[in-house]
Amino acid sequence: MALKIKDIQSPVANEMAEFEVKFRQSMKSNVMLLDKIMAYIVKRKGKQMRPLFVFLSAATTGQVSEASYRGASLIELLHTATLVHDDVVDDSTYRRGFFSVNALWKNKIAVLVGDFLLSRGMLLSIENEDFDLLKLVSVAIREMSEGELLQMEKAKKLDITEEVYYEVIRQKTASLIKACCAVGAASTGADPVTVQTMGEFGEKVGMAFQIKDDLFDYGTQEIGKPLGIDIREKKMTLPLIHALNQATSSEKNSIKRIIKRHSENTKKVNEVIDFVKEKQGLAYATDVMNTYHSDAIQMLKTFPDSPARQSLEQLVQFTIERSK
Repeated sequence: MALKIKDIQSPVANEMAEFEVKFRQSMKSNVMLLDKIMAYIVKRKGKQMRPLFVFLSAATTGQVSEASYRGASLIELLHTATLVHDDVVDDSTYRRGFFSVNALWKNKIAVLVGDFLLSRGMLLSIENEDFDLLKLVSVAIREMSEGELLQMEKAKKLDITEEVYYEVIRQKTASLIKACCAVGAASTGADPVTVQTMGEFGEKVGMAFQIKDDLFDYGTQEIGKPLGIDIREKKMTLPLIHALNQATSSEKNSIKRIIKRHSENTKKVNEVIDFVKEKQGLAYATDVMNTYHSDAIQMLKTFPDSPARQSLEQLVQFTIERSK
């Protein structure tokens, strides 16, 4: 039977409900336009995976505290700010099926909204002296920016190695889930070793999560991003990198030429997808994803068994079994 987020949430369902209230309060403003935009952002929230990682990590390593709520809010505020800014950079019109902030209120307002969210997150931590939590999340935001820039730099030459790919996704995706789990543990007053272990667990989950996302690019499931979008955007993901490593020089040159010159041609993009499948790129990436998954589960088992730990195990499983 397929795992459902609602069932996974059960050990911290009350905390998640209370978080909704506290998070809305943390986004309030005295400026009417800003309040209107904040209400719109809250309305289009996703599965709330990041706060769930925070609360389950806290409950696995200790007791959920007020600091746990503030930590979850800090991560959501800063992450939402990066998404608003990303939509401006990418000139995106939609986010999770809704119009993006920049599509409705233009770029200048969207950038200022992102700045407001960043400042609210930082002030929330500073006012409550949650400096350890702020440091964990600030490191993640820095790494996310570095990872994005590294990927953009390498996209020009299409020369990303497997090692560089892992570094990109570690920074771009895994760093934030790492921060969620480390913040959850730190918010309970856990010792530094426990915080580090929980953070490393989150990093493994984040790696598996991103590889799963990259696999969607070659599938047929409707997941909110078109088939082959990574190829069109000249992103070198693990299935493609592995396939190119198995190819002859002429095959490599041919595929790279398509990506560089014909990435808008659907027929040509499908040729790349077929090439990746033929060279076992999907099977290889799936194996790597499963290794990260099993490593994460082994790290989790170093903590005492509890309903929260069991739900964390299910959440890890959900990340690699999800269909969108």
